[in-house]
Amino acid sequence: MDSASAANSWKIFDEVKPDLKPKEVMEEANRCLFCFDAPCMKACPTHIDVPSFIKKITTGNMKGSARVIMDANPVAATCARVCPTEELCEGACVLNDASLPIMIGDLQRHTMNWAMKNNPQLFEAGEPNGKKVAVIGGGPAGLSAARELARFGYQVTIFEKKEKAGGLDTFGIVPFRLPQHVALWEVEQVKKLGVTIQTNTEVGVDVSIQSILDDYDAVLLAIGMADVPPIGIPGEDLDGVLDAIQLIERVKDGHVTERFVGKKAVVIGAGNTAIDAATCLKRLGADRVQILYRRSEEEMTAYPFEFSFAKEEGIEFRWQTQPKAIEGDSDGKVASVVCAPMMLGEKDASGRRRPIEIDNAPFTIDTDVVVKAIGQTRYLPLIEAFGLAHAHGVVTVDPLTYQTSNPKVFAAGDVIFGSGKGEAMVVAAAEQGKKTAQAIHEQQLSKI
Repeated sequence: MDSASAANSWKIFDEVKPDLKPKEVMEEANRCLFCFDAPCMKACPTHIDVPSFIKKITTGNMKGSARVIMDANPVAATCARVCPTEELCEGACVLNDASLPIMIGDLQRHTMNWAMKNNPQLFEAGEPNGKKVAVIGGGPAGLSAARELARFGYQVTIFEKKEKAGGLDTFGIVPFRLPQHVALWEVEQVKKLGVTIQTNTEVGVDVSIQSILDDYDAVLLAIGMADVPPIGIPGEDLDGVLDAIQLIERVKDGHVTERFVGKKAVVIGAGNTAIDAATCLKRLGADRVQILYRRSEEEMTAYPFEFSFAKEEGIEFRWQTQPKAIEGDSDGKVASVVCAPMMLGEKDASGRRRPIEIDNAPFTIDTDVVVKAIGQTRYLPLIEAFGLAHAHGVVTVDPLTYQTSNPKVFAAGDVIFGSGKGEAMVVAAAEQGKKTAQAIHEQQLSKI
């Protein structure tokens, strides 16, 4: 490996944001006012008792701090790194009006780093109740539900089609923002409570849907979403056209084989996944990376901190730009993207202004790589095999219980998240998992 490649490899796997130093931790923790009616706690989707976990940091009770955090959020180590805290807990901090908000995310990360290093036993499985629950999908929602159900005393089996559990956290978030070992540690905490995780097991292929329905008292569908759909333009089959989800997964798992050093790259889309793909390409040595988005900056779905990070990494944004075709060279490799300028009309069903093509003004962008990041498809065949009501692959659930049209089947996470609002947050999926576990528990108690 040459020096440039070594440097790029280091940049890919080294976390962007450093941990707080011990002195910084204590100074920041002691700034907290420990509000009785803490707005930061209300702003957290999992309702972590923020004043309590921070107070425990100040007294050196790190195990107690970790327990408070993880009692509310089973994937708290991940969330400490990827949550949009400026919009949630830190955005609600009362100190915003006086100075700067408490760095709640960084303090949570400090506690979770302690827990990962010391690996204390924070929770115990409940007394076995003789009931069995199948969880299909081992991502944030599935893990969260499984952890709660195990604490209630259920025998839980997670069916995960990939070789590792963790879902989005393990495979779908770039390693310089979320190292894979963090997500896998959270998986281990769930396994420590007796939860069985069957990896490399695809429901409907390796195990029948009917056997799942017959053998378990309740089922949770937490399958997330699938790959990026086709854009529907000529040239998508050319060598050099990549799927953003698959690219990030290969990077996360250390299996990148493409050579991007010195290349020009274009990413189509402006959500968090698009930015992750773009920054990956840049850190893998791409000389120039441009994000093409058919709407304006105002309508982009990426978090503000992701957008800021992309600009710091040197990513360029081409607003109101619609790819119309991908052109190749004589060897069948990507050479350019033909684009059309767009103008914005009235708002559509997503609440964003509808892009309208400006006629007779096409232009071309030279590029070696095109990455598609325009959302994800749904696991429609599996949803329909279960016979569940859905809207274009978004499973219909009771908003309070997360129960589907089949009373025995519940659903949580991206599989119930509608279109038009970007990706669902990891922390929201974790909370849905908890609520679903509680609903399943109440359903089973009602049968006694």
